[in-house]
Amino acid sequence: MKAMILAAGRGERLRPLTDEMPKPLIEVGATSLIGHHLEGLAEGGFEDVVINVAYRGEQIVDALGDGSAWGLRLHYSRETPGELDTGGGVRRALPLLGEAPFALISADVFTDYDYARLHERRHADVHCVLVDNPQHHAQGDFGLVEGRLVDDEPRLTYAGIGVFDPARFAAMDTKRFALSAVIRKALAQGAASGEHHQGAWIDVGRPSALDAARRAAVGGRGRNRC
Repeated sequence: MKAMILAAGRGERLRPLTDEMPKPLIEVGATSLIGHHLEGLAEGGFEDVVINVAYRGEQIVDALGDGSAWGLRLHYSRETPGELDTGGGVRRALPLLGEAPFALISADVFTDYDYARLHERRHADVHCVLVDNPQHHAQGDFGLVEGRLVDDEPRLTYAGIGVFDPARFAAMDTKRFALSAVIRKALAQGAASGEHHQGAWIDVGRPSALDAARRAAVGGRGRNRC
């Protein structure tokens, strides 16, 4: 099973930090934000990881190289900044991902979720990890009933972690689209499953959240290795 990390975003809300550095390379504890994901994927039994890059993307490529430092094989999908959105970025990377369902992770989150669990969903159509709603997203995204995503209350927040069948992206008829469009289409068809992660999770989209992630990393409240 392959994995993909979404790392093409601009990180506007973390300026001026991101004026000279892409958000995934910001240090959180002893390693970068994306480094935590690579460590977690390696520990979770993944070997091939696709990373899409756009804004200052070559800095990410130069910093991570071929992935051998983590025991991984890294493959890069290059984009023009602002061109494709999250779903379109995945569609661009499909030749690198193959035809089997793959794990999809947002570089923007800091979490102790065990990526090995995603192998249990290796035949999923769409599977989403959900978390309790953070203050900045109190309305949530999806309901969860007996392991199925529903469009109903109470809602939880999509954690930026999931498993997706590449056919879902290939079937989209536009170049630029959000990942949420894929999830909602599967939900409407009764084909989206989910789980509720109640461990550590931080959306590192604001300076206050970055500070919280750094405290968690230093305090050992992220992954065991932090």
